[in-house]
Amino acid sequence: MVNRKRWSVFAIILLVIVACQKSEDLNFEEFIGFRKPTHFPDPVYNFATTPLTKETVELGRKLFYDERLSRNNTISCASCHISQNAFTHHGHDVSHGIDDKLGIRNAPTLANLAWATSFFWDGGVPQLDLVSLAPIVNEVEMDENMNNILVKLKADAKYPDMFTKAFGKSEFSGNEVLKALAHFMTTLVSDNSKYDKVKRGEDSFTEEEEKGYQLFLAKCNSCHTEPLFTDYSFRDNGLGINPANDLGRFEVTLNEKDKLRFKVPTLRNLSYTAPYMHDGRFYTLHAVLNHYAKEVVLTDNLDPLLRINKGIPLTKEEMEALLSFLKTLDDESFIQNKNFIQP
Repeated sequence: MVNRKRWSVFAIILLVIVACQKSEDLNFEEFIGFRKPTHFPDPVYNFATTPLTKETVELGRKLFYDERLSRNNTISCASCHISQNAFTHHGHDVSHGIDDKLGIRNAPTLANLAWATSFFWDGGVPQLDLVSLAPIVNEVEMDENMNNILVKLKADAKYPDMFTKAFGKSEFSGNEVLKALAHFMTTLVSDNSKYDKVKRGEDSFTEEEEKGYQLFLAKCNSCHTEPLFTDYSFRDNGLGINPANDLGRFEVTLNEKDKLRFKVPTLRNLSYTAPYMHDGRFYTLHAVLNHYAKEVVLTDNLDPLLRINKGIPLTKEEMEALLSFLKTLDDESFIQNKNFIQP
């Protein structure tokens, strides 16, 4: 999921034909494979449209790891979203797609997508049920079309039976393919870090972690709002123009005020997801904090919270405390969950 051009026109169509509705009055515990953490808000994914079941999730997981979703049967969703790396392409500034082509954006984590209000760094897709179509059709990612995918899947002896169990019919369309993938992705919930255990009263922060937590609340929480550690907004964080001339949210809205604005990413599982930022320019968290403390560029749309002090003033000691806290957001059980790996 790396190329910015895919949704400049298509996203507008999607915004018209798809309504992002919030599920209301649902018992989320009823949905097999999905569990709402007690200290999380209600998810925004609309479970009511097609109830989540064990069968839809299992089908989605199989599709997620199936390389036949790409033109030459070499690239799967998991190629750029590796479970052991919190579903990112660890070590790659931008992800490698079909024929080893490179895009211009870093592959973001897929954790806690049921709470997301839009998707991709530019928010070009508003609904999780349509997210997978973007990399499938993108020429530098999977470069395939749904008609070809359906032919390949229907020729497989196992898929018709799996679709029948999941959706009640052996004849399936692209809609069911995308729905199953979305159902699997809703189950990718990360909520068992030390931070989460502290919030549940099962653990406590060390003195250094508590110091970092208080610094986080004072300097970072307005954008990386707990417990999801993102507010899903789009902001210019002072990186400046990049070599690819990627203009971020502007590519979708064509609004001058959106130039260089990118979605605020979650801070969960940072130890597993380097490199950082939309273009993967920073390989360490020290480099990230140093950017905010000393290297923020005064761009036209720089976020007001950064413009006040030309960044976020941090001493060396404060950086170390913040790093101690950020490590409490690592969820080892998430990257080791056997329900998420290739079936």
